[in-house]
Amino acid sequence: MTYRTRFTLLVLLDSIIVSTAIFIASWVVYPFTEVLQLDAIIISAIALLVFHHLFAAVYKLYNKVWAYASVGELLAIVKAITLSIISAGIVQYLTNDFLLYSRALVVTWLLHIILIGGSRFVWRIYRDRYISASGKKKRTMIVGAGAAGAMIARQLKNEQNQTELQPVAFVDDDLTKQKMQIYDIPVLGKVRDIPKIAERKNIDHIVIAIPSLANGELNKIIDECNQTAAKVQMIPKIEDLMTGKVSVSHLKNVEVEDLLGRDAVELDIDSISEYVTGHTVMVTGAGGSIGSELCRQLMTFTPGKILLVGHGEFSVYQIDMELKEKYDDTDIEIMPIIGDVQDRYRMFEIVDAYQPNIIYHAAAHKHVPLMEYNPHEAVKNNVIGTKNVAEAADTYGVDKFVLVSSDKAVKPTNIMGTTKRLAEMVIQDLNQQSRTKFVAVRFGNVLGSRGSVIPLFKKQIERGGPVTVTDPEMTRYFMTIPEASRLVIQAGTLAKGGEIFVLDMGEPVKIVDLARNLIKLSGHTEEEIGIEFSGIRPGEKMYEELLSDDEVHPGEVYEKIYVGRTVEVDVSLINRLIDDLHNVDAERLKDNMMHIVYTEQTLLTAKGS
Repeated sequence: MTYRTRFTLLVLLDSIIVSTAIFIASWVVYPFTEVLQLDAIIISAIALLVFHHLFAAVYKLYNKVWAYASVGELLAIVKAITLSIISAGIVQYLTNDFLLYSRALVVTWLLHIILIGGSRFVWRIYRDRYISASGKKKRTMIVGAGAAGAMIARQLKNEQNQTELQPVAFVDDDLTKQKMQIYDIPVLGKVRDIPKIAERKNIDHIVIAIPSLANGELNKIIDECNQTAAKVQMIPKIEDLMTGKVSVSHLKNVEVEDLLGRDAVELDIDSISEYVTGHTVMVTGAGGSIGSELCRQLMTFTPGKILLVGHGEFSVYQIDMELKEKYDDTDIEIMPIIGDVQDRYRMFEIVDAYQPNIIYHAAAHKHVPLMEYNPHEAVKNNVIGTKNVAEAADTYGVDKFVLVSSDKAVKPTNIMGTTKRLAEMVIQDLNQQSRTKFVAVRFGNVLGSRGSVIPLFKKQIERGGPVTVTDPEMTRYFMTIPEASRLVIQAGTLAKGGEIFVLDMGEPVKIVDLARNLIKLSGHTEEEIGIEFSGIRPGEKMYEELLSDDEVHPGEVYEKIYVGRTVEVDVSLINRLIDDLHNVDAERLKDNMMHIVYTEQTLLTAKGS
C-alpha cells in the first residue's frame, strides 16, 4: 500500500469515528431526553473533527507503522485524543451558553481511544496472526528461558519481517519456570525433553540462548538437539557479548570449537600490562594462525609499537589491515615487516632497528607429514630460524624471548617434533649466558589453525563426503587459538629464564568423534556423509603425550600452566648438525636429530628418577 493510499484511508477512518462517536456518546448518556441541544452537538462534532486532525498531525499519527505499534504509539493516540476532546469541550462551552456536556465528552473520549486505538492494533494483530503466519516461518524452540532467551524471543516476535524464525516454545532446566509463559511462549519442558517437544511441535529450528554455559553443558544440549531434524544455532559467547563485539541477537552456528571449549582462564591483567603496555613487541610468523591471534590479543594491552614479522606477504598484509582498521583511533604503531627467519642478517637488522622489548617467536613449519618429506627445510626454519631470531635478541638486549613450541616436542617421533625440541634446546642454552630471558611454551593442536583437521573435514563434507580419518583410535588434545594465545602471553609474564612452560590441554578427543560431531553440526547424518579410515600418515603417533610426572614440576605456576623439568643442553651437537646440514641425506639427518634428542631425553629421565 502506498503512503498516499494509506494516509487517505486512515484520515477517512478517523473522520468517520470522530464524527459519529459524539452522537453515540450523547445518546448513551442522555437517552430519550431533550436535555441536549442538537446544534451544540453538531458544532462539537465539527470542532472534534478539526482538532483531532490537527493533533494527529502534531503527534504524527498518520506517519507511524502500525504493524509494529506498541506502548509509545498508544500514548501518542491518547495524547492526541485527550487534547482534541479538551479543545472541543472549550468550543462547546463557549458556543452553548456556557453549558458543557461533560459526561458525554468523557464517553466520547473513551470511544475515540477504543475505536481509533483499536483500529490500529487490530491491523497489527491481523498481520502477526494471519499474514505473517501464512508465510513459511520456521517453528523455533529456544533453549534457555533466562534473560538472553527472553531477549531472543522478544526480538524474533518484534522483527518478523526480517527473520524467518517463529518462536513457539522454550525449554529450561529451572523447575520454577516450567509451565510458565514468556511473551506468550510457553516453557514446555527441560533439556532432556527437546526431542519429544521438537516432534510434538514440529520444530524446524533450535536456538541455544545460554551465553555462559559451563564446560560440558553445551555437549549435553547438542546431544539432545542432534536427535531432532532441526537446525541448531546459538547466541555468541559471553566474552563477545561483554566486549561489545556482537549483540545477543547475532545468532551463529554451533561450531566444533564451541563443543571443545573450556572454562575461560582469568588472565593476570596487571602483570601482562606491565611488560606489554607502552613497549615494543615483535611477533614472528605474525601472519600465521597462532602469530596473528597473538597480535590480536597483544593489541588489547596497548603496546607502544607492534612488529608484524612474517615471510608471507599476503598474510602479513591481512593482519596489518585488520589491526589498523580495528585500532585506528589509538596511538599504537603497527609495523608490517616482511622477513624470513632463515635470513640471519634480516633478523639482526630488524631487531637492531626497532629494539623490541619482547619477542614472540611463532614462525615455524608445523605440518607433521610434510616435514617428514622435507627434513632439511624443517631444520632450516624451525632450528636455524629460531637460532637466528634468538641470537639477535641476545645481541641487542631484548628483555624476553618467548618460543611458541609444541607438545610434539615431547619424546618426539617425527621431524616436526624433533626440530621443535632442538629449537627449545637452542634457547635453553642461550638463556644460560644471556641477559635476555628465554622461555618456551608448549601446547598441542589448535582448532582452526592452518593444516588442522577441521577445515579439511568441512571441505570434505561440502563435497558430499566421505570424511577421512586416519584411524578409529587416533586421539589428540585440542585447544582454541584464542585460549592458546592468551596462555602464551600469560606464560611470558611468569618467565624467569630457561623454563619450558606446558599448557594444560584438557581431556583428549578422538578424531573420529570430532568428525561425527562436525557431520551432525553441518546438518547431515553419517548415512549421508560417511567416514573412511585412511591409515596413519608418516610421522604420526596414535596418541599424543603430555609430560609425564617426572618431566613436569608438581603444581600449576598459574591456572592451566605448568613448568617442565630441564637438563643442561649440549648445544655443540646442534651446531654440528647445522654445519653438516647440506652434507647429509634425509635419512642421515633424521638419525642425527633423533640421537641428540634421545641423549637429552635419557638425561631427563635419569634426573626425574
